[in-house]
Amino acid sequence: MKIELRKIDSGNRTEIVSLTVSEEQSVYIASNESSLAEAESCPDIARPFGIYADGKAVGFAMFAFDENNEDPHDKYWLWRFMIDKSLQGKGYGGAALREIINYFRDNGADEITLSTKENNVSALGLYRKFGFRENGEMNDDEIVLKLIF
Repeated sequence: MKIELRKIDSGNRTEIVSLTVSEEQSVYIASNESSLAEAESCPDIARPFGIYADGKAVGFAMFAFDENNEDPHDKYWLWRFMIDKSLQGKGYGGAALREIINYFRDNGADEITLSTKENNVSALGLYRKFGFRENGEMNDDEIVLKLIF
């Protein structure tokens, strides 16, 4: 499967907004529509992408690249990551996360930070499989994980 990260524009915005997670998972992640609104409020930091597999929209990711952050360990965040509920369990998440990690590495990051709720078991399993580790910090009510290259 060929995974591609595509910038969100007027041509694919509706397609990406229509992707959703299950009702049970909705407590873990904001909707793609609200994430895109957030991205528009901080365009110098947020980088939203549609995740495509073999040309088909399968998910959404949004990164934070905050080059002006004085803390070198807080510049690069994976803010959002989701695969549509109808496509989960088919390998898209792992393939997409591999591409996301490559994007960060190719764009100068030396580590990636993310946060999620402690009971988000499936997401934590995926992140840990790719080398993300808890660092003991909290982001509001979410645990913080880092992948250091």
